[in-house]
Amino acid sequence: MSLVNERHNHDVERKSITILNILRDATEPVGARVMARELTGHGIELSERAVRYHLQLLDERGFTKTVGRDGRRITPHGLEELKSALVTDKLGVVLARIEDLAFRTTLDPSRGRGTVAINISLFCKGQFEAALAAMRNAFQAGLCASTLVAVAKEGERLGDTLVPEGKMALATVCSVTVNAVLLKGGIPMNSLFGGILEMRASKPLRFTELISYSGSSLDPSEVFIRGKMTSVGAAARAGDGKVLANFREIPAACFAEAQELIKKLRKVGIVEPLVVGHQGEPVCEVPVGWNRAGVVLRGGLNPAAAAVEAGLEVENYAMSSTLEFSALRPFPGL
Repeated sequence: MSLVNERHNHDVERKSITILNILRDATEPVGARVMARELTGHGIELSERAVRYHLQLLDERGFTKTVGRDGRRITPHGLEELKSALVTDKLGVVLARIEDLAFRTTLDPSRGRGTVAINISLFCKGQFEAALAAMRNAFQAGLCASTLVAVAKEGERLGDTLVPEGKMALATVCSVTVNAVLLKGGIPMNSLFGGILEMRASKPLRFTELISYSGSSLDPSEVFIRGKMTSVGAAARAGDGKVLANFREIPAACFAEAQELIKKLRKVGIVEPLVVGHQGEPVCEVPVGWNRAGVVLRGGLNPAAAAVEAGLEVENYAMSSTLEFSALRPFPGL
């Protein structure tokens, strides 16, 4: 296939995916005229005739169906296509989410006010007490970004999340909160990897798995939990196990200033990093640039991972949104 043909096909695919996205979000069937107007808002200029051509292609592939004279709806097959289409465009989306969430997090640790970045975990209502029991050791052992949490019932909101019927939601502090506080303190934090950290005698030993944020379309913590690759419960009880952790870097010149901000975070209940290395020093067997210092942060979803290990059903949404710091309370029983 020639380069010209490759570019043409990729252009058609992008336009088709944009059309599917518009149909997915539409509350009623969309015709060619309305679709052309909607596409303009997405930076795509197509005539009604050209839109009809693309819609016909989508019909033939089973991604859309005609409703009425000219309207279209997306089909279940079309929804499935959206999940997997143009995966290369999704590379780096996790890193972009980290940067966006860090910018939107406003916690001032000196005053204990502002918003923190949160993860959301959804539990079946009938299993919530069992989930709290399963997570308690992880909180007690400090295998979390903070022991402060927020709880919401079905029909209530936590950040941007509306809790579904039959569910209970737990918000845990996300480690991106540390990024945010350092950023607003003038210290850029480079987010590199999410990983599995081996603990030995309650001390960090080495990373056994790493996923680069810049090369991933999925959150590493969610991947590791679904793959049942953690042993947070064992690490919390006996000190030996594999936990979720995040690897960051800061400029070595900012080391002292970073330590001061970390102390302020600790005073408001945000757990300090597991490790802060020195200039150019490998951290947990991960190499670090000569003018950089490595930082290992506890994964905020470690307690949820412990609940999954206990056989409970959990839906996790890492880096979900932000929440007012004042809405957080100590984990029940701590």
